[in-house]
Amino acid sequence: MPTALRSLPIALGTLCALAAGSAQAQSSVRLYGIVDLSVRRANGLNEFAPSPTSATVMSSGLNNTSRWGLRIQEDLGGGLSAQAQLESGINAKTGAPASSTIYFDRQSWVGLGSAWGLVSLGRQTTLLADAVSPIDPLGMRLASFNPSINTAALSQHQLGVGFGASGSATGSYRLNNSIKYSGEFAGVSVKLMHSLGEVATNSDAANSTGVGLGYKLGALQLSAAHQSFRNNDDTLGLRGVVLGAAWVFDGGARLAGIYGRSRAETSATARTAQRTLGLGATVPATGLVDVTLAHYRVARERSARAGDGYGRTVAFAEYKLSKRSVAYAEADHTRWQGGFQGAANKQKATGVSAGIRHSF
Repeated sequence: MPTALRSLPIALGTLCALAAGSAQAQSSVRLYGIVDLSVRRANGLNEFAPSPTSATVMSSGLNNTSRWGLRIQEDLGGGLSAQAQLESGINAKTGAPASSTIYFDRQSWVGLGSAWGLVSLGRQTTLLADAVSPIDPLGMRLASFNPSINTAALSQHQLGVGFGASGSATGSYRLNNSIKYSGEFAGVSVKLMHSLGEVATNSDAANSTGVGLGYKLGALQLSAAHQSFRNNDDTLGLRGVVLGAAWVFDGGARLAGIYGRSRAETSATARTAQRTLGLGATVPATGLVDVTLAHYRVARERSARAGDGYGRTVAFAEYKLSKRSVAYAEADHTRWQGGFQGAANKQKATGVSAGIRHSF
């Protein structure tokens, strides 16, 4: 890693301490993060990818992605505030940044907020990702293996084409150069987003535009979003939609369901459509133990190829050691269909994991 990159956390930590010490009552700078590590045994998987063999590995961020970040807010008066967020993923088992090329890979934005909402500029999650968050049956756990995140929210669409200013040909979960509006009025949330492709020869290339809606009333939460993307030369497009609901019962039990669909042009003559359906529940078994069970179905259709997909069931148990520390265990079973897993890989895959997550 370059010397400048290695020294960045030290410089930012010093800056945070100085800012906190000199901040007035109307300003705040908060350091936060998650460190999540587990031991995982997988059969038919190489940690999470299909494999003909078995593996025992240490996994970073299985429950919640390991990260650290800064949240900054300044009261400007008259109900107006300046806000910013910088967030970097961590490979906690090695201490390395999650990305070798983008330090603040998860969030990097600044904006202005008021009673009318927040307008933010920078690297931000798409509206599909925002819509998934409150309705995912697994509660956004198991990010590397969660179909709501990977397929419905396009974190790992695996299309082989870069869509939007994501900097990736395998996923479009976060976008650079984005402008996002977020507002909430009487329980109704509205989000708008546009990301600039910054391609000099074509102002539409690598652009992305989205709209999201949500509604919360008592125990009910509804969430939906649509987002479109263009590739780097504006010849191909990708569209995705997510919708779903969650209900929290008296006593803390939660039921959630999600549907996602995307359609992509992968060449002048080829198309790929993917559908995700998920349903799950979380039940407080005791005051300290929560149990989550979720099942997902993913179906894929590609031009001139037979349809394929998979079904995945995940069980999660968490034990609250404190307000900030959780011990957990997880088991998952995947059954591939139509050769989705690739030649020579097993038809079924299973995994079990146990770990600890600490938040600060």
